[in-house]
Amino acid sequence: MSAVIEAQSLSKHAGRATLLDAVGLHVAAGETVAIIGPNGAGKSTLLRLLSGDLRPSEGEVRLKQRDISSFTPRELAARRAMLSQHINVTFPFTVEEIVLMGAGDRSSREASALVDAALDEVGLAHFRDRQLPTLSGGEQQRAHFARVLVQLACGEAEHGPGLLLLDEPTSSLDLRHQIDLVEAARRRAAGGTAVVAILHDLNLAIRFADRLIVLNRGKLAVDGPRADVVTHEIIRDIFEIDAAVHQGGDGVPYVLPQSMRAAGPTR
Repeated sequence: MSAVIEAQSLSKHAGRATLLDAVGLHVAAGETVAIIGPNGAGKSTLLRLLSGDLRPSEGEVRLKQRDISSFTPRELAARRAMLSQHINVTFPFTVEEIVLMGAGDRSSREASALVDAALDEVGLAHFRDRQLPTLSGGEQQRAHFARVLVQLACGEAEHGPGLLLLDEPTSSLDLRHQIDLVEAARRRAAGGTAVVAILHDLNLAIRFADRLIVLNRGKLAVDGPRADVVTHEIIRDIFEIDAAVHQGGDGVPYVLPQSMRAAGPTR
């Protein structure tokens, strides 16, 4: 199956620092991929490169077989949607107005059904007239996710299954809404959308993704099915903790962190 998004030898430098070092990957239509790794591993840098928000220092990103840098902003917005990690809105937009922004220049009448559906899906229909800054952090995050779902739906109506990128989308959410969000993302994948998410919660990443990409110090450390990636040895080497890996009743592994890995003898 052809890749919706693919990267070849992606590197990104900031002065003398290397944020990402020759990373390659591809994600097919309908695939769910979680990017995991310790802080500073290059996860957000990789996602911003895949979104087209950043230009690589070396390498290439291709979206639907085309160099991502060749898309205009309007063309890009119709083919990929991204929920960023930090979004600050200080103007008194209502929740409905924020979600409607995902429809771009479509009329309110054309987009109203998509907005209604997205608000229902994230559980904010009863907050549609509230000003966004008056909501909690988690509620604001759900409103922005609804906006991204509207953008994705509008683009896919014209161009077919696209790409959904999520940068730590559950960071402000309670447990129920974390699960709701990843299940909503998986529903998009079932319809053909390629979904790539950065997730810090290993068990949530395992539950969400068919495939895990592990970054460490800017390099691609592991890329494979969750059953192959979630091992005691890989968790110890990448995250520097000891953890027990168990199999759930449905065959999906889960991780129980136990202790920090010993640093070795002191001198």
